[in-house]
Amino acid sequence: MTLSWTQIARLGLVQMALGAVVVLTTSTLNRLMVLELGLPAILPGLLVGLHYGIQLSRPRWGFSSDTGGHRTRWILGGMVVLALGGFGAAVAVTLFEVGAFWQGLALSVISYAVIGVGVGASGTSLLALLATATAPDRRAAAATITWLMMIFGIAMTAGVAGSFLDPYSPARLLKVVAVVVTLATLLAIVAVAGIEARVTATREPDTMPFMQGLREIWAERRARNFTLFVFLSMNAYFMQELILEPFAGLVFDFSVGQSTSLSGAQNGGVFVGMLIVGIMATGLKKGSLRTWVIAGCLGSAAALCMIAMAGLGVIPVGLVPLTITLGFFNGMFAVAAIGSMMALAAEGRGRREGTRMGLWGAAQAIAAGFGGLTGAALVDIMRGLQPDATAFGTVFIIEALLFMAAAVMAMRIMQHKPASLGAVVPGE
Repeated sequence: MTLSWTQIARLGLVQMALGAVVVLTTSTLNRLMVLELGLPAILPGLLVGLHYGIQLSRPRWGFSSDTGGHRTRWILGGMVVLALGGFGAAVAVTLFEVGAFWQGLALSVISYAVIGVGVGASGTSLLALLATATAPDRRAAAATITWLMMIFGIAMTAGVAGSFLDPYSPARLLKVVAVVVTLATLLAIVAVAGIEARVTATREPDTMPFMQGLREIWAERRARNFTLFVFLSMNAYFMQELILEPFAGLVFDFSVGQSTSLSGAQNGGVFVGMLIVGIMATGLKKGSLRTWVIAGCLGSAAALCMIAMAGLGVIPVGLVPLTITLGFFNGMFAVAAIGSMMALAAEGRGRREGTRMGLWGAAQAIAAGFGGLTGAALVDIMRGLQPDATAFGTVFIIEALLFMAAAVMAMRIMQHKPASLGAVVPGE
């Protein structure tokens, strides 16, 4: 028995819960450390990089869910761990505010490491369950549905949390984060309850050693090529993650609530971009994965250039509409890549969907951590040499160039087929 549309939507609620917690730690807390507390951008960059670095364990989590016989316990266990890490990171910010720098730093390191463990265990096992138990003709649509719900959760949380954070105070921050992580955990528990027992995803334990299983997957040329593409494209995708909100505060004088809501606006654009591509490619059979990925990368590059020019006052366009445009093209690129990922996960050696998802998740995590950290470090260096607007603009231009490189790579490794997302995979 495979997943019904209702069950796919329920698993999408788990993705929504994951996104709701992560967005607070990677955007709101980052902005507070840089702008309100005056800490160098490299500090939250290192912390977020740590959380991504811990996710190098994703292949291990995926392999464990492949071979252990059950995925639900990894999904819910990871969600609880993520919630604890998210609240701990908020507590650490309040310690910075009262002058307890080293205590705050120690708690931040622990919390962001815990966040990485939670996201890796829960997210990888969830994707593996989807890839295993979704009928082949529903995989692309399932990927679109679950990611749209995750983006909706990110956008909604950023917008609502931003409104409740003004006027800002440490006590208000703790209350908002506590409510978000608690509701997200309860939502995940209710959403996933009983699904795995009703589908064909449950399996007998497998005694194969982890490294042997990972080597088998890496030997598959399609899986290997797609891993390299994920790494390059996600470097471009995440480079602005840690600097967009500080940019909004320093160059455009946005408040804490306004800059948090900006993240929600960006993810709202991602939501629309994903929805349109999902409808066009999956429903109307218009375009191929290669076409949508290239268009998304080039559009993202153009939007970043315009953001850089707006900060310099070269073009009279507001930051919010430009950020929404960036999100739109980001979503266009992302949903095409996700559709391919879902199709590829079930190919090659059987019963290794979780390991493949873990491999690509690890590539994404490395790229996200490296990209975010690089963006933050470059901003710190540039701000010491140039005005804020020029410093941030330079980094946005570098990110645009990476998106263009990702588009070129997509042209070379992806087949051009006018089929649905699920039918298009990276070339041999």
